[in-house]
Amino acid sequence: MLPQANRLRHWRDFKAVYQKGIRRYGRHLTVRGLRLPRVIHEDVLSSDSSQLNLLSQPPTRIGISVSQKVSKKAVVRNRLKRQIRAALRQLLPRLKPGWYVIVGVLPNALECEYAQFLQELEQLLVDAEVINGH
Repeated sequence: MLPQANRLRHWRDFKAVYQKGIRRYGRHLTVRGLRLPRVIHEDVLSSDSSQLNLLSQPPTRIGISVSQKVSKKAVVRNRLKRQIRAALRQLLPRLKPGWYVIVGVLPNALECEYAQFLQELEQLLVDAEVINGH
C-alpha cells in the first residue's frame, strides 16, 4: 500500500484532476497530473514575535484507475493495481511535492510485466514533470 499521506481518495480531487490536469499517454498507461498551488504558513521565528511566510507544498497524492474496459474480472483489475502500486512505491522518494496524480490503465496492459510498468510509469512522470528527468 501507499502511505496514507500519498493516497488520492476523494471524488472531488479525482474530478479536479480530470477537468484541469495535464495528460500524458503511454502504450499501457496514462498519467494525469494537477499541480497544487503553494500554501503559505506563518511560523514564529523568535521571542520578539517576528513572523516569516514560508511556502510549503503538501505531499504528492496518487490515485489509480482501472476501468472494467480493461477486464471484467475484479481479480485481474486488482492485480494490475497492485503492480502499479509497487512501481509507485519505488518512485515515491523521487516525486516532487504538491501534485495530484492519477494513473490510468489501458486495455492492452494485460500483457504487460512489472518491469514494463515501472519503466513506462517513470517515463510518463518525467514527461509530466512530476519527477526530475535526471
